Amino acid sequence: MNAYSERAGRLIALLLIAGSGVVTIAKGMSLTFLAIRLQKDFGLSPAGIGALIGAGPLLGAIVSPFAGTLSDRIGRKGMLTAALCMAGLALAGLGLAQSIAAFALAHIVSAVAAAVYEPVSRALMSDAAPAHLRLRVFSWRYLAINAGWAVGPLIGVWIGAAYATLFVIAGLMHAAFGLVLFFTVPDASNRPVAETGTASPATAGWRGLVAALRDRRLVFFVIGGTLLLAVHGQWSVTLSQYLNTGFEDGVTLFALLVSTNAATVLIASTPARFVIERIGALPALSLGCLLFLLGEIGFAASSGMEMLIASMILFTIGEVLVVPSEYVLVDGISNAGNRGTYFGAHSLSSLGNFLGPLIGGLALGAIGGAGMFLLFALLSAASALLFAIGHSMPPPRPQAARPGTVDGGAMGGDLMRLGQLA
Repeated sequence: MNAYSERAGRLIALLLIAGSGVVTIAKGMSLTFLAIRLQKDFGLSPAGIGALIGAGPLLGAIVSPFAGTLSDRIGRKGMLTAALCMAGLALAGLGLAQSIAAFALAHIVSAVAAAVYEPVSRALMSDAAPAHLRLRVFSWRYLAINAGWAVGPLIGVWIGAAYATLFVIAGLMHAAFGLVLFFTVPDASNRPVAETGTASPATAGWRGLVAALRDRRLVFFVIGGTLLLAVHGQWSVTLSQYLNTGFEDGVTLFALLVSTNAATVLIASTPARFVIERIGALPALSLGCLLFLLGEIGFAASSGMEMLIASMILFTIGEVLVVPSEYVLVDGISNAGNRGTYFGAHSLSSLGNFLGPLIGGLALGAIGGAGMFLLFALLSAASALLFAIGHSMPPPRPQAARPGTVDGGAMGGDLMRLGQLA
C-alpha cells in the first residue's frame, strides 16, 4: 500500500531520480579511475588491482540480499542517509589515502554502502510512486543513471583523472544527497510495510533465501548471472588497465569508451525492450550474450580507436538486452508470494563483480589483453548455456509453503508485467 499521497509520492520519486543521476555522475568521475590510481600511485600489478577492487563487491554481494529486508524493519530514510554519508566519507578516503591498507578499507566501505543504497532506494521509490507510475519512474531512473555514466567520466578527465579532488568532490555529492533525503522525505517512509502482515524480516531473510535456492532453476540463473556480471559488471576495471598500458593517451580513450557505453545504453534501451517483447526473454538474453562474445573478440582484435568504439557499441547493445531479460527470467519462475525472496537470492550473482576484476587481472598479467578478452567471450557463451539449462528445468515439487514473503516493491511489479512478455 502506498505510504504517501500521490502528490508527495511524485515529488519523492522525482527527487530519487535526480539524486540517482547525481550519485552516478559522482561515481563516473571518480570510481572509473580507481584502477588507474592504483596502477600509477601505488604500483599494483593487474592481478593485485583486480583482487583489491573486487573485494568490495564481494562483501556487497553478501550484504545486498538482506539490505531491503532490514529497511522494512528500521526504515528506508535512515538507511539511505547512513549509506550515502558513509559512501561520501569512503570516496573522500579513496582520494586522500596514502597507503594500500587505507585505500582498501575506503573501497570496501564504499562498495558495501553502494550495496545497501541500491535495493533500499528502489524500495523507497516503490513506497512513494503511485502504482500506475512505477514503471515510468523506474525507466526514468535508469535513464538518469546512464546519463550520469555518460557525463561523469568526461568531468573526471576535465578535472584530472586520479587526483584526490575527484574523489573528495564525489564524496561531497553523495553526502549532500543523503542530507537532502533526510530533511525532505517524510517520516512515513520509516514504516513502509506496516500494513502488509508479512513474516518477520529476520525469518524472511534467512529461511526465505534457503528455500528459494532449493529451486534448481534459480540456482542455474544465479550461476549464469554471476558469469554475466563477471563479463559486464566491472568491465571498466580491466579495460582501463589494458588501454592505459597498450595505447597512447589511454586514459582519454578509456573515458571516451565509458561515455560511448552510456550513450549507447540511452539510445538502445527502448529498441531493446521491443526486441525482448517480440522474441522473448531467453532468446533475447542469448542474443545479448552473442553480442558480448563479438564485442570481446572485437576488443581483442582492436588496434585503434574506431574498432574499439565499434566493439563497445556491440558490447553495450548486448548489455541492454541481457540486463532486463535476466530479471524477466527470474520473475518468470517466481510468484506473488516469493518474488521478493527470489530477487533477493538472485542478487547473490553480484559475486560476479568480484570475479570479473580478479579473473581479468590475472588473465591480463598472464596471457595479455587478447587472451583476457577471449576468456570473457567464453564466459559469455557459458552463461547463455546455463540460463538455457535452467529455463528448461521443471519447477520444484510442491512442498510446505515457503516462509519469507518479502515485498518485491516496484521492481517486482515492473518485472511481473515484463514477465508476461517472456
